Amino acid sequence: MGPESSCCGTGRKNPALSHDFHRASNVGCPSTSDPLNLVFHVFFMVLQMGKSSSLLVSFFSLLLLLPSCVLGENPYRFYTWNVTYGYIWPLGVEQQGILINGQFPGPPIDAVTNDNIIINVFNSLPEPFLISWNGIQQRRNSWQDGVYGTNCPIPPGGNFTYVMQLKDQIGSYFYFPSLGFHKAAGGFGGIRILSRPMIPVPFPPPADDYTLLVGDWFKANHTDLRYILDSGKDLPFPDGVLINGRGQYGNTFTVDQGKTYRFRISNVGLATSLNIRIQGHTLLLVEVEGSHTLQNAYSSFDLHLGQSCSFLVTADQPPMDYNIVVSTRFTSTVLSTTAVFRYSNSGGRSSGPAPGGPTIQIDWSLNQARSIRWNLTASGPRPNPQGSYHYGLVNTTRTIRLANSAPVINGKQRYAVNSVSFIPADTPLKVADFYKIQGVFNLGSIPDNPTYGSGYLQTSVMASNMRDYVEIIFENGEDTVQSWHIDGYSFWVVGMDGGQWTAASRDGYNLRDAVARCTVQVYPKSWSAIYMPLDNVGLWNIRSENWARQYLGQQFYLRVYSPANSWRDENPIPRNALLCGRASGRRTRPL
Repeated sequence: MGPESSCCGTGRKNPALSHDFHRASNVGCPSTSDPLNLVFHVFFMVLQMGKSSSLLVSFFSLLLLLPSCVLGENPYRFYTWNVTYGYIWPLGVEQQGILINGQFPGPPIDAVTNDNIIINVFNSLPEPFLISWNGIQQRRNSWQDGVYGTNCPIPPGGNFTYVMQLKDQIGSYFYFPSLGFHKAAGGFGGIRILSRPMIPVPFPPPADDYTLLVGDWFKANHTDLRYILDSGKDLPFPDGVLINGRGQYGNTFTVDQGKTYRFRISNVGLATSLNIRIQGHTLLLVEVEGSHTLQNAYSSFDLHLGQSCSFLVTADQPPMDYNIVVSTRFTSTVLSTTAVFRYSNSGGRSSGPAPGGPTIQIDWSLNQARSIRWNLTASGPRPNPQGSYHYGLVNTTRTIRLANSAPVINGKQRYAVNSVSFIPADTPLKVADFYKIQGVFNLGSIPDNPTYGSGYLQTSVMASNMRDYVEIIFENGEDTVQSWHIDGYSFWVVGMDGGQWTAASRDGYNLRDAVARCTVQVYPKSWSAIYMPLDNVGLWNIRSENWARQYLGQQFYLRVYSPANSWRDENPIPRNALLCGRASGRRTRPL
């Protein structure tokens, strides 16, 4: 029947599942999307056959003999990660970096829709540590989200095992360290989720699949950057741009002439939007954060903080070495770096300069963003077409307007949402909510609309209800591009434009083929609007992807609540959950 496993990852480990695409055979297994349903179904069959004690005994004996697939029909992939400090030289200057199993960036996660991922993280740093999974929705399972609002940190010398399922997801994502300012030291890596066999994909299999983790970088250690922020100042301008942890010409991607390749690109930087281009070649956009897109061709493409996408690139030029260029956008000083796109039969470097890209042009970027559309006929993680969900025909039940600002509070630079600058509590919010610990946070501690008043400090949590269908407008009155991410969800970007949002702005919404994604940019003096069904119970972080702004308060938590208190809506607290703060010493749940 395939490798033994269990729904909590406690079955015997099969090394064949660790890091490859081996699939467990499920021939003859009943459908077990909800194993408890199957158990009760068998139980009622026994009752219908008769109420004798011998039959009931036979039923419980049957439970012990159920095949492993009943407890977990989807394969498990096991990882063990050791997180350490180590010296790195990405811009030619020695720095203290965060390594995972000695690697910078960290090891990739390669998986298939619905796979179960078991990652045992050992923290060998001298301070607490957490990893979060940008774009992984953690269906019914915010316990695994890996941000301080949901998880107690892994203490120095300790470990924590993340147990999560990539439920109904495909696409390109990344993970990163979420505490303090660790993200400025590394600890990030790529996540690739392939479609299941027999699920149609709207393009032929590429010859190879490359991941590019791009981002701005500082030469200063992350501890020095954190000290600057803690002192109430803003960060200096970055020192460079990296591709997969390396600087100028630090990466070479080899291709065969005439073949097509997939490039998955994520902006894992701290401060700047980036533009990507490949000399002499066209970028055919095929996927954005789990959504198959209309296959538009671009000569260069803007990727904002925290965003991910996929391109197909065909090696259809004379066999030479070409430049892959990544440069900063909307900055007075333009930083750039270059990698090599090398034909296997290359005759040398191509002539001519590396391709230039846009610099400060906002309208150019806005028009490009509007051109990204959902492929309505393509399948997503399921066989039915993406467009079978008519998001634009559903009436919204609530409108939330969120305005970013940069107040000075108590003499220090802070950042805020609707005038509230978030401060962490002494206990993770999800843990406090589960144990009903009073005084950690208050629901409604952030308003639904901008107040335009003075900024203030608060552990801000917004209340919401399961199955609400919300319209969220991100309003940016500042002079810099904003990038917003919502954990636990994918949403439709129905509109974006310059100026002030009003109710009349809805007339221009795209209610047919807006792309679904988890991170959206908001241009200076502009707004972006999204539609989002609240179908994932939990406490979810809504944050700026500009990491200094996030660190200094431009974030809050959305509590999506279901009164049913059912495992159908939300998983119970993990047995291995770390407890800290006011929850220290409590029990999780019986073994």
